[in-house]
Amino acid sequence: MTWNDLQTALAAEGYVANEDMAVALHLALSLQRPLLLEGAAGVGKTEVARVLAAARNTSLIRLQCYEGLDAAQAIYEWNYQRQLLAIRAASDAGETGRAVEERIFSREYLLERPLLKAITQDEPPVLLIDEIDRADEEFEAFLLEMLADYQITVPELGTITATSIPIVILTSNGTRDLSDALRRRCLFTYVDYPDRDTELEILNTRCKGIEARLAHQVIGFVQALRKEELEKVPGIAETLDFAAALMGLGINDLTRDPAALQATLTTLLKTQADRGQITTEVSQRLAGKAA
Repeated sequence: MTWNDLQTALAAEGYVANEDMAVALHLALSLQRPLLLEGAAGVGKTEVARVLAAARNTSLIRLQCYEGLDAAQAIYEWNYQRQLLAIRAASDAGETGRAVEERIFSREYLLERPLLKAITQDEPPVLLIDEIDRADEEFEAFLLEMLADYQITVPELGTITATSIPIVILTSNGTRDLSDALRRRCLFTYVDYPDRDTELEILNTRCKGIEARLAHQVIGFVQALRKEELEKVPGIAETLDFAAALMGLGINDLTRDPAALQATLTTLLKTQADRGQITTEVSQRLAGKAA
């Protein structure tokens, strides 16, 4: 599959990938290297993994990172309740010793979390490691070790080697600097807010039936809004929500009903400070530029 074929396959799933993204994904697949996607929240980084899994007809396994994430949540843990029941049943049956211990520490009692689950699939899944910058540096170091060999050691069982190499997508919002070692391990693409033409194509792809004039106004309005000094800049998902809200209210011209336009800004502005800054007068000014 060439990068053009991949771009077409992603488009069939509703994702408009530019050439840089399509080539990066193609190289990640052909070289079996993790791909690090960095950019502001809301630019569609997570969506890349979802549509890639759909385009390749494979499963998506997601690990949402956060501060304090440890091995129990990310790799594996033992099913302690089942182990206790098994120990009690063995005791009632008069079983003791090493045989019981070996049984309760077998794969049957192992709960696979995303990282272990991703390397034990028969077909390569898409492994999404979302917001890796929110995890601690200690977890990042372990992840780097796993990505080097695609194997995980469980002390009671030994080393579990990958059945198939997962397609790894990492995302980062840039809340902290990632280590040089992790960056060297991955291919890299910066995902920015789409330009006007690309976002218009996304809108027409996702909002079937939207009138051409309204579509152009929506994109012009959102693109202008992003230039304001906002705490939370609206992303692509907010653009789609904004368009859907306008269509649902029967609005086909942003300049005709200032009150209705102001009401629909709840889909774009997500903090009280931003709502206070974008007054009716400001929204009308932006709508006039977009018309």
